[in-house]
Parts: sequence; C-alpha cells; structure tokens
Amino acid sequence: MDKGFIRVKVDLLKNATDDIFKKYEIDSDLKTKAVRGAGITVFSQVLTFAIHISSAMILARLLTPVDFGLVTMVTTFSLLLQNFGFNGFTEAIIQKEDLKHEHASAIFWINITFGICLTILFMLSGSLLALFYGEVKLKLITVFISFSIIASSLSTVHLALIKRNMQFFHVSLNSVIAKALSLTLAIIFAYTGYHYWALVISTVALPLSSAIGGWYLCPWKPGLPRLTSDVKIMFKFALNTYGNFTLNYFSRNIDNLLIGWRYKSQALGYYKKAYDLFAMPVNQLIAPLTSVALATLSRLKSDPTKYCRYYIDSIASIAFISTLISLILTINGKDIIIFILGPQWIKSGEIFTYFGVGIGAMLIYGTHGWLHLSLGNANRWLRWGILEILVTTLSFIIGLPFGPSGVAAAWTISFYILLIPSIWYAGKPVNLKIYNVIKSIWRYFLSAILSGLIAWYLLNKVSVIEIIFHNLNIILRIIISSAICTLVNLINIIIIFQSKKPITKIIALFYEMLPSFHKK
Repeated sequence: MDKGFIRVKVDLLKNATDDIFKKYEIDSDLKTKAVRGAGITVFSQVLTFAIHISSAMILARLLTPVDFGLVTMVTTFSLLLQNFGFNGFTEAIIQKEDLKHEHASAIFWINITFGICLTILFMLSGSLLALFYGEVKLKLITVFISFSIIASSLSTVHLALIKRNMQFFHVSLNSVIAKALSLTLAIIFAYTGYHYWALVISTVALPLSSAIGGWYLCPWKPGLPRLTSDVKIMFKFALNTYGNFTLNYFSRNIDNLLIGWRYKSQALGYYKKAYDLFAMPVNQLIAPLTSVALATLSRLKSDPTKYCRYYIDSIASIAFISTLISLILTINGKDIIIFILGPQWIKSGEIFTYFGVGIGAMLIYGTHGWLHLSLGNANRWLRWGILEILVTTLSFIIGLPFGPSGVAAAWTISFYILLIPSIWYAGKPVNLKIYNVIKSIWRYFLSAILSGLIAWYLLNKVSVIEIIFHNLNIILRIIISSAICTLVNLINIIIIFQSKKPITKIIALFYEMLPSFHKK
C-alpha cells in the first residue's frame, strides 16, 4: 500500500513537472487566459494595495521620517542586487519556447551562486555606506538587509515557471500572503519599540516568505547543473535584461541617493513616502500585469498584426485608468498623504503634488519593456536604458537645488520626454506604428487635463463650494473630490471621443476579468 501510494505520488509529480515544460502553443483560449490572468492579477493587487495602505497608516504613526530614511539609504542599493535573477532569468524562462528541465536547473544554480556572492559583497559594503551618508547606524542595517538578496534568489526560477504557465492565481496568492506577512511583522516590531529595525525585518521577510511559497506552489525540483548552448543564450538574454534593469533602477533611485546625500535622512524620509504613493500605481498595476502581457505577447510574436493590436488595445485601457488615477491623486494628493500618514507628514503631501501629474505617463511608459522582452530584444532594451538614465539623471541634477519638490518635478518631466520615443524604438522590430499608439492614448490625457482644471476651479474658486468643501472632514473631501474628478472625466471622454464606447469597453473588460463563476 505504501509503495503504491509513493509510486502514484511520484507519477503525479512527474506529470506536473512535464506540464511545466510543455511547449508554447497559440490556442483559441489565449485571449480568455490573458484577460482572466490580468483580472486575477489586478484584483489581487487591489487586496495588496489595501494591505499596504493599512500598514502604511499604522507604521507612519509608529515610526519617524528618520527611520524610513535610514532604511531607504540601504535598500536603495540592496534592492538592485536582490533583483539580479528576478529581473533577467524570469523573462528568459517565460519567453523561451522549448524550455527543458536541464535549462531551468542550470539557471537555478547560476542564480543561487550569484545570490550568495552578492549577499557577501553587500555585507562588506556597510562601512562604505555609513561613510558616504555619514550615518554609523547603516553598518549593522546593511548586514541584516543583505540576507534579502539570497532569499530572493531561492524562488526566482520557481516563480518564473508558474508565470510561464500562466498560473497567475498562484503567483498572486503567493504575493499577497508574502506582503501581508512581512508588513504584519513590521507593525509588531514597530509597536514593540524596535524603530527602524521593524522595517529591516520586513525587508528580509518579504522575499523569504515569497521563496517558501514559490517552492510550495511549484512541484519542480532542480537537478544537477549542465551548461549547454541554450543555457548560455538564456544567460546572455538575462544579463542584457538585468543590465537594462540596472540602468532603469539607477535612473529611478539616483533621486534617493542625491537627496539622502544633500538633505540627509529626514528629508529623504518625507520624499520617499511621497514617491511610494507615486510609484504605487506602477507597482500595483503595471509590474504585475507585465507577467500576463509578456506570456501573451510571447505567444503572438509570430503574428505581428495580432501582436500590435493586442499591445495597442492594452495601452488604451491602461491610458483610460492611469490618467484617471493621475487626476484623482493630483487633486487629492495632500489630503490622501495626511489621511494615510498623519499631519506630521504634510511635507510629503507638498512633494507629491509634483509627482501626481506624471502618473499617467509613467504607467504607459512602463509598457515599452513588454515589447523588448516578448520579442527577445533585451539588447535593444539595454541600449534604451542608457539613454533613459542620462535623461533622468540630468533632470535630477537640475531639480536638486530646488529641494525634494524640485526632484519630484524632474521625475514627471522626464517621463513625458521619454514616453513616445521609448515605444517607437521598442516597437520598431514589429513595425508598430507610433501614429496608432498616439491615436489610442492622447484623448485620455486631454480629458484628464481638462477635468483637472475644471475640478480644481470648482473646488477652489467657486466661493460657495470652496467654503463648504474645505470645512468638510478629510475623508469626505477625498470622496467628494474623487467623485467630481471621475464624473467630469467621464463626461469629457464622451465629448472628446463623441461616443460612450471607451467607457462601455472598459466596463466590458472588467466584466471579462472577473472569475469564471460570474457567467454560470
């Protein structure tokens, strides 16, 4: 009986493993899988967003801007190393058509080896960070946070295999649980008086719990490493991808480096909280949807017409949502910051005002990487990254003398400068027409601009409304202002498009994204 049970279990594991490495196929159900995958991802991110906001409200009242600033000084560097394999090997595994067990095994051991080396290297860098920032506390913080690097390496291949097979429910479940666990630990340790150590513990707990979940959800076990020509090609692809990520990462973190160096930990703490709200839409929407888009576009690359149509339809939907988010957060930014973090963070609210108007451009800009990766053009993405870091760094240097608010304004300007050229360059190999891209998104931006001006005028210049509005409870102000922004924006969309079709289309898309039981 026992032997029979063991044999059945082994067969089940073998079948599950064989399914993991099955060859890509374009089937009639691909669109449904992609939309449902997007739905699962987005709705799980709504849950993650709720967890993140709830924890931020608590932690901002238990900790100080200095605590957040100290940890940010270290994570500015550690997150780059932590993402070594996650941004590179993940995409290499997802886009490879004929992936085999020996390929994944080799990638796994290569990633672990680099993870160990980078962990040790970062441990030894604590003294340099302390010297650069003039903060002796950073030595020990660096040692502990370094363990997040090897923790992240443990699950890279397992999570990539799950994404490759479009099992987005498992990916989302793992992400939500890991996030909830790490933030719960942060709150417990912050409440018991551990100050910035609460954030250090949370930083390590997130990739560690994600790794445990990844191994539990994926039945695959690595074998002995074997370096083949295919593995070398995948490794080269991963290096190009990570090279671009590195350039992109520096372009998005030089602001922290410059502000921490010039204005020290408190100013960095205020800036970081404003930036977190700014970056939250891309972390909660675009980053998770990248797995869905990459898996789908990789299957469509043999048909450029369908490929371009899928991408344009996707960014049109993103433009609808992202410009509305940008509108609401720009108008309500100060109140939202004060409500979430407390009145002691009002400086973050002032900084965020300069971030808000760039959210729509930021979200759409983030999709140009979908094109490079799904087409296997990581080398082109790397070249683009060089231009990006030059533009953003120059922008930061120009904005730095004006303080954290000047750097925030520089962020927004850089996204608008890079948006159209990035998509044109990424879509060139499949002859993606930039005219069609602009045509699909420009009216949403125009609607948001007009709606923002109208909403601001109604709430601040119409005397009767202004008096009533500014004497309301902060929660009511946020709700009413958001409702006005949304309503005015929808009306403007109907007028500008001369049709209700964009609205009905987005409603239909959300309906399709719901779980399958909604049609039963």
